[in-house]
Amino acid sequence: MRLIKTLAKTIGTAVGLSLASTAALAQQTIQIAYIDPLSGGGASIGEHGLKHFRYIADQLNTAGGALGRKFEVVAFDGKTNPQESIVQAQKAIDRGIRIITQGNGSAVAAALSEFVAKHNARNPGKEVIYLNYAAVDPSLTNDKCTWSHFRWDADSDTKMAALTNFMKARTSVKKVYLINQDYSFGQSVRAQAVAMLKEKRPDIQIVGNELHPLLKINDFAPYIAKIKASGADAVITGNWGQDIALLLKAAADAGLKVDWYTYYAGGAGGPTAIKQTGLADRVFAVVEGHANIPHPASQAIEADFRPRTGQAVWYPRAFNQMYMVSEAIKAAGEVDAKKIAQKLEGMRVTTHNGGIGYMRSDNHQFIQDMFIASFGPLPAGAKYDEEGTGWGWKTLGKVEGKDTELATTCKMSRPY
Repeated sequence: MRLIKTLAKTIGTAVGLSLASTAALAQQTIQIAYIDPLSGGGASIGEHGLKHFRYIADQLNTAGGALGRKFEVVAFDGKTNPQESIVQAQKAIDRGIRIITQGNGSAVAAALSEFVAKHNARNPGKEVIYLNYAAVDPSLTNDKCTWSHFRWDADSDTKMAALTNFMKARTSVKKVYLINQDYSFGQSVRAQAVAMLKEKRPDIQIVGNELHPLLKINDFAPYIAKIKASGADAVITGNWGQDIALLLKAAADAGLKVDWYTYYAGGAGGPTAIKQTGLADRVFAVVEGHANIPHPASQAIEADFRPRTGQAVWYPRAFNQMYMVSEAIKAAGEVDAKKIAQKLEGMRVTTHNGGIGYMRSDNHQFIQDMFIASFGPLPAGAKYDEEGTGWGWKTLGKVEGKDTELATTCKMSRPY
């Protein structure tokens, strides 16, 4: 019994020393916990996002970091699962990390936002800030808003407004099929598509409104058969990750010739699948930027990023987020969640692609220019194709940031 107690004490001391040394490391660098899928169906998206954040951290560190400390991005596999992501967030906090970022999956984002808010209420002096770079459920900056959550991607309502404004003038669109992932974001996309098309183009007939499991479908052929049978001339989808790449691949295999209005067709495998469809300039995406926008600074980064990572810049917003957080830390004078949050509110910056962006103080939604882009043969003067296809993105329309600002129901209580 005495031996067991001695072993338990020794193990407890070792664990305590390990946690203490880990916490000390978190003080030496400015650690950011990256919680996104690094396994399963969303792994390709998560891995690419990680490359973005580590590349940007290297950039910031080359420029001197912040407060004399370097940035370090620590990866945690959230597996696109809310419960697992919370477990990983707690592991990060136990390591002394006070900044968390995540983007893929609005259900995950909602769980993390609530978890961080509860942690902050229970642990004064050890608050955490949550930086959302891609989860676009509107509720996160409306009725579920919190002071510790900030979002750098436009919400799904803003994106749908831009897409439907673009579709409004396209008289060739007569019959639309909606196909989306069956969770909060996908449900929001289809609801807003129905509402906005009814308002802007009441003549359009919605001939299908489909939901499917998130990141679980390996063959979309049955869904494509339904779209074909419906007589649709256009599809609206918020699908991301393998769900957009495999959907487009199935469309190519079946020879489906329709227009596609998307949020995330530029993700891993998407450009290759678009090229396979042969639908030059008939796949559209609403984005905050792309590789062929003629802005010298972002073009220089694109030229450096591609050979270093083997991939294109998908997330201009990740650059906006990291640059702003770096400036907020410098202005705060310390890595303190409450002070960083306070400095982020109302901050204005030149965005990655050259526009002016700002963080709303009332709901912590970043406002930026949005673009409608199409994918096809490179236009004159364009430098960058995608995935070796010889095709790339070009701008068809632009929405000024100020024109994307929507009313909010956020009622935020702040500790500062």
